[in-house]
Amino acid sequence: MTTDTTSAPNFIRNQIRDEIEAGRDGKIVTRFPPEPNGFLHIGHAKSICLNFGLAEQFGGDCHLRFDDTNPAKEEQAYIDAIKADVSWLGFQWAGDVRFASDYFDQLYAWAQHLVREGKAYVDDLSPDEIREYRGTLTEPGRPSPYRERSPEENLDLLERMREGEFAEGEKVLRAKIDMASPNINLRDPILYRIRHASHHQTGDTWKIYPSYDFTHGQSDAIEGITHSVCTLEFEDHRPLYEWFLDNLPVPARPRQIEFARLNLNYTLTSKRKLKLLVDEGIVDGWDDPRLPTISGLRRRGYTPASIRKFCEMIGVTRADGGLVEIAMLYHAIRSDLEDNAPRAMAVLKPLKVVLTNVPEGHEETYEVPGHPAREDMPVRKVPFTRELYIDRDDFMEEPPKKFFRLAPGKEVRLRNSYVIRCDEVVKDEVGEITELRCSVDFDTLGKNPEGRKVKGVIHWVSAEHGVPMEVRLYDNLFLEEQPDKDKDADFLEHLNPESLVVCRAIGEPSLAGVEPESRFQFERVGYFCADRHACGEGKLVFNRTVSLKDSWAKTLKKETQKQESQQKDAQNKG
Repeated sequence: MTTDTTSAPNFIRNQIRDEIEAGRDGKIVTRFPPEPNGFLHIGHAKSICLNFGLAEQFGGDCHLRFDDTNPAKEEQAYIDAIKADVSWLGFQWAGDVRFASDYFDQLYAWAQHLVREGKAYVDDLSPDEIREYRGTLTEPGRPSPYRERSPEENLDLLERMREGEFAEGEKVLRAKIDMASPNINLRDPILYRIRHASHHQTGDTWKIYPSYDFTHGQSDAIEGITHSVCTLEFEDHRPLYEWFLDNLPVPARPRQIEFARLNLNYTLTSKRKLKLLVDEGIVDGWDDPRLPTISGLRRRGYTPASIRKFCEMIGVTRADGGLVEIAMLYHAIRSDLEDNAPRAMAVLKPLKVVLTNVPEGHEETYEVPGHPAREDMPVRKVPFTRELYIDRDDFMEEPPKKFFRLAPGKEVRLRNSYVIRCDEVVKDEVGEITELRCSVDFDTLGKNPEGRKVKGVIHWVSAEHGVPMEVRLYDNLFLEEQPDKDKDADFLEHLNPESLVVCRAIGEPSLAGVEPESRFQFERVGYFCADRHACGEGKLVFNRTVSLKDSWAKTLKKETQKQESQQKDAQNKG
């Protein structure tokens, strides 16, 4: 599978191309290094597409490595989900899956090396004291009273830490760098903490675990990574990344390059906050279709191609802080499904229609294209009977002037069928409409009625042959464009109470027995996906992926027209 990475700005791709043109030797090696403490989200998808895409474009390799340094928050379930997500997106990592824990022995040996060189020490300060001694952005830190322990004492204490002699928080190993550095990351960062926790890969072998900062760059070096690509929040960590490479006998020297992370409006991409939504039962697990997790997007009906296309559209820059419109993501999936999703008719809010001039037992079957522009898709067989269901929103007793659907005494065409006229409205004892009685003009199948113009076309389903199904209408989980912008407020206050609306719907018979994750355009309604958990054993559940309206496409068209107009003006002036 080849990913097109040339359609949007990508400064990292340009840098690598310049390196190659300048005579750079050796294979490009990138990596995607998630921590297995949650499910991947759309921001991770950007990083996946970037790292694997660069390797593909330049004939290199991309590793999948789990930076598993915190056993208290990591689970095998997260590892399995991450591997599944990367594969589903269409990427294959080079070699076996790698783990930072594979390098624990080497990392410990390098920690001992720093101790012997007088560049690391065991500190007895408590976590609160370490924070206090570290200083602030405007005040330098103070050296720990344990900073000048001898290498021999530090080596002994470090080994006893490894053996589990001390309690958690009692001691840490710190690098000895510069407590007065303006970069707080260089103020004697922690290299090892005591953790009496079983690790999902190494079991109970270790009682101490390396910090992420100490592990990450050295793992890159061990694997021969050439370009360590990460988001901008790690820019201030780069001097520390390079300090370790300078002061350890590492086999390679990766280059760290930072890019702007993805910030999507009406969305959260903090794993901690997403986990809270899951743990509190606010959403239905990590793959809830309202979440921006890759598994949630998959369950909602997004395709790998649409997510890759979205990541291409937004590009790769160093400009941070901007919000990407979620309409771009919707545009990417609409563009894909418009071309590739078969069509079907489904009535989400059923209103019964009796066609009074159609005899009891009468039945016609129409052969309808599976897709208006795809001859390779099989035709659907749509039965027409005396009793039908239409959508309740397609009827009004007192319609406004431009309501081109069904109303008393008015006509409308049934999609792929006849023109009908509403002759009678039936209500229950409380005045609710329960049924419409209509008549058919049998001379209108495939042609316009004589002497009159019928503008409206509505979808419908045979009452006799329609299949009952549950349809879940998903919307943005948050009402606020940046739900966590105010750090002093609770982001849960911005939850959208109508982010999920469930309908008891009726679908045409071609929908019966569809495979989970089958995607359709329900005509005039939107794009939907058969739920991969709920479907089966005769049950049909569809999740709305996205509505039919594409505001982003209109925005792009207007912007393109504006640019073309500006270019013409410039040419005329020239």
